[in-house]
Amino acid sequence: MENGKKPIAILGSTGSIGTQALDVIREHRDLFEIYALTANNNVELLIRQAREFLPEMVVIANENKYAQLKDALGDLPVKVWAGEESVSQVVQAAPVQIVLTAMVGYAGLKPTLRAIQAGKTIALANKETLVVAGELVMQLALENRARIIPVDSEHSAIFQCLAGEINNPVEKIILTASGGPFRGFSQEQLAVVTQKEALRHPNWKMGAKVTIDSATLMNKGFEMMEAKWLFAVDTGQIEILVHPQSIIHSMVRFEDASIKAQLGMPDMRLPIQYALTYPKRVASGFERLDFTKFPTLTFEEPDTRKFRNLALACEAIEKGGNMPCILNAANETAVAAFLEDKISFPAMSEVIEKTLERVAFIASPGLEDYMQTDAEARAKAGEVIL
Repeated sequence: MENGKKPIAILGSTGSIGTQALDVIREHRDLFEIYALTANNNVELLIRQAREFLPEMVVIANENKYAQLKDALGDLPVKVWAGEESVSQVVQAAPVQIVLTAMVGYAGLKPTLRAIQAGKTIALANKETLVVAGELVMQLALENRARIIPVDSEHSAIFQCLAGEINNPVEKIILTASGGPFRGFSQEQLAVVTQKEALRHPNWKMGAKVTIDSATLMNKGFEMMEAKWLFAVDTGQIEILVHPQSIIHSMVRFEDASIKAQLGMPDMRLPIQYALTYPKRVASGFERLDFTKFPTLTFEEPDTRKFRNLALACEAIEKGGNMPCILNAANETAVAAFLEDKISFPAMSEVIEKTLERVAFIASPGLEDYMQTDAEARAKAGEVIL
């Protein structure tokens, strides 16, 4: 752009990552400008964001909210679109340099693929894009010379640890996990946990779906899949370590036995800012880590017997094909049911396991296969819940 600012499209601007990204941009208005904002349902917040940042365009995926959005922004020079296809179209706009994919779930796949095909830089905060179709996504990124910069705190940490390490083989990627709010709970305690308790994460501020995934450790399974594709490693090179303090965000061990780690306070704004400013680091007002307040950092192995979702995710990535896609669709369906108080906390694992058994395996899926698999898995998971 003529003013030297990076034009950014934020997909999912009203969610946890989206709102924190706008916090970062608010502090660095000299570096960024908002070209597009999109949301699924939260039209009231989208209106407030549009009035503050005056983007070129805003998109509401829920077409029923279009009239409200259009009327509210009628006095502004802002283009207003609606529908899921519009979300996919806006990322291809020529001025956009960075697309922050902060949408939750499978819905983020299609617009991310469109942005990659348009050669945009992707600040990737949508786990499911790589979980569902990692091989396809990375191949398209290579073909279209689209850079993918991870926003997840763990993958941002690995990305930072690998800076300057070209041609130095990675021996092990160590993904850290907080353990969630139920670390140390017995099976009996897990059977009666409530939605409110599951949404009370000890360290991180996240959206509801991601917070539940953290409580079940499914997010670590997803992060294993992301790491496999982002960093071109085998699953055997990825280790998960529970680190309750959430100070070390992840580590990389090299073949000389040296380990590099990225540390900081648990604040998603830091990896968001790094992704948007890469390769530069810019000043921030984020809380600084005071080691005297964390004299002890502890680590332990995850308990995959009590937190069955992690074991199911490991099995799915080992089998490959469309199994991760099935896993993701079943998990999204199960989490939604738990949040609606239709099933218990442990029942989420049962729904996922039974769905994995009931959907046909495809060894080498294409995009159409992924779409059909997702729809079938959601239907099967719904049958299990009923």
